[in-house]
Amino acid sequence: MDKLSTIDSDLFLFLNGLHVGWMDKAMIVATDMWIWLPLYLLLIYWTVKEYGKCCWLVFFALGIMVLCTDQLSAHVCKPYFQRLRPCYNIDLQGIIHLPKGMAGGKYGFVSSHASNTFGIAAFLTPIFRKYRPWPAILLFLWAFISSYSRIYLGFHYPGDIACGALLGILVGLLFWKGFSWFSSKKVEIRTTSQG
Repeated sequence: MDKLSTIDSDLFLFLNGLHVGWMDKAMIVATDMWIWLPLYLLLIYWTVKEYGKCCWLVFFALGIMVLCTDQLSAHVCKPYFQRLRPCYNIDLQGIIHLPKGMAGGKYGFVSSHASNTFGIAAFLTPIFRKYRPWPAILLFLWAFISSYSRIYLGFHYPGDIACGALLGILVGLLFWKGFSWFSSKKVEIRTTSQG
């Protein structure tokens, strides 16, 4: 575990050390979830176009899924593992780049940004399979940029991001399977009642 932690720290220092002036502003913007509003609107448009009046089922499932990834990362993993964020690690203070200052919470394992964004990407990608590959590219690019910004800003180790992404993808796919099953049952019930 110590070796893994050392590799994670070394990789963090390398990635966090790749900074230039203009990227500071770009990464501060990228980490703010509201900057991605045009993407959210596009996803809402695609969902309504694909599902019509039943789009509320997608939004409901997506909302519950994000609640799960957020609660698991923020209120289960972080308090349990209590791994300090890089910006709170005394050994790293003074040698890491912190363009936005200190992060809000002390603990960073796993990244909620990564679990939420990758969970959304994993859940929505199969929904938009008709339009592929663009939705998958957009969703995972968004998740990657948003998550990478957390390393750049000194808030997370790469391991926090990787494990958060894995958690999000697993929960997202699980919810997609549940949503698919529920949708198929609803269609069967509707077909039977009309027959």
